[in-house]
Amino acid sequence: MKSLFLLVLGNTEMNTPGTVPEPTKLKPVTDAEYLFHEKPLTIDTMPITPEGYPAPVIITKAAKELAGFPVLVVRGGTYLAPLVPHIHISNAVGRDPGKKPALPEFGEIIKRARLLGEELNKSPIDELVIGESIPGGTGTAQAVLWALGYSEGTNSTSQETPQNPEESAILGAFKRAGIERGELRNNPLEALRQFGDPAMAAAVGLSIGFRRRVVLAGGTQMLAVSAVLKALGESLDRFMIATTKWTVNDRRAPFLGITKELGVITYAADLDFSKSEFSQLKSYCEEPMNEEAGAGGATWLAVKAGFSPADISAKVEELYERLVGM
Repeated sequence: MKSLFLLVLGNTEMNTPGTVPEPTKLKPVTDAEYLFHEKPLTIDTMPITPEGYPAPVIITKAAKELAGFPVLVVRGGTYLAPLVPHIHISNAVGRDPGKKPALPEFGEIIKRARLLGEELNKSPIDELVIGESIPGGTGTAQAVLWALGYSEGTNSTSQETPQNPEESAILGAFKRAGIERGELRNNPLEALRQFGDPAMAAAVGLSIGFRRRVVLAGGTQMLAVSAVLKALGESLDRFMIATTKWTVNDRRAPFLGITKELGVITYAADLDFSKSEFSQLKSYCEEPMNEEAGAGGATWLAVKAGFSPADISAKVEELYERLVGM
C-alpha cells in the first residue's frame, strides 16, 4: 500500500490570552522544519514543549527517518509559512471563540483542502495519513465535540462546573455564541465556524476529497474531525484514528468511548521510554501528553514498513541525544 503522510499546520487564538510567546505561535512551522532538518529554521530553538519535554514531533521524525515515507506539509492557516516546501491552503488564523466566531473562513479552507484531496486521489496513493500541529487545538477540538454532543475532555455532566481553564474558555465561547452543548449535532459546519480551527477544517476537506483509506493521526483533534465527518454523512468505514497509548490511557478524557460511539477503529502506538536515560523522555510515560504532529500515524507507517515500536523508541533516543548535544 502506497502511503503519504500529511502534516497540516494551524494556529488558533483560543486559550492564548495576552501576549503569546513566539515559540508557541511558531510551533507549527518549527515542527514542520524539524522534520526535514536537524533543528527548526524560522527561529533558533529546540523542538520542546513549554514544560521542557521533547515535542512529539521527535517521534514523527524518528519514524520518518527509519521508514522513509514521503511527507507533505500543508499550511491550513498559520501566522507564518514554514521554511520547507509546502502546499498553501490559507493564512487565516483561528480567532478566539470566546470573542467572535472562530473560523469564518472555514468554507474556503474546506473547499481548497478538498481540491487537494481530489488531486491526490488521482495519484497511486492508497492511504493518506493526516497529522496536525496547532497549539491550543485541544481546546477547539473539545469545543466542537461538545457542540456535536460528545463529552471529550471532561468528566463533568454539567456546563456549570468547568474542571480547568480550558473548559472555562469553552463554556465562555458557548455563552458568547448562545449555544448549548449538543445543539449543533445536525449542523457540524456551524460548529466549525463557531469553535473550530484551520487545521481541523483542512483535515475535514482533505478527508472528503480523498476517497481511499484515511488515517487521522492525532488525539482529540482527530476525534473532532471524525465527528464532523460523520455528522456530514461520511461513512467512517475507510477511516482509522492513529494515536499513542498515552492518549488512549489518559483518564482525563474518554478517548476510546468516543471512538466507539463514532464507530471508527483506532491504532495506539506502543512506544516506551520508561527505561530511557533521559528524564525528559521518561516524562512521556509519567505525564499525560497531547498527541501532536501525527506521532501515532507516523509510528503506524514505520511499523507497517517492518520496524518495531522498540526500533522507533531507540531512534527517538538517538535524535534526542543529538539535540541535547547541539
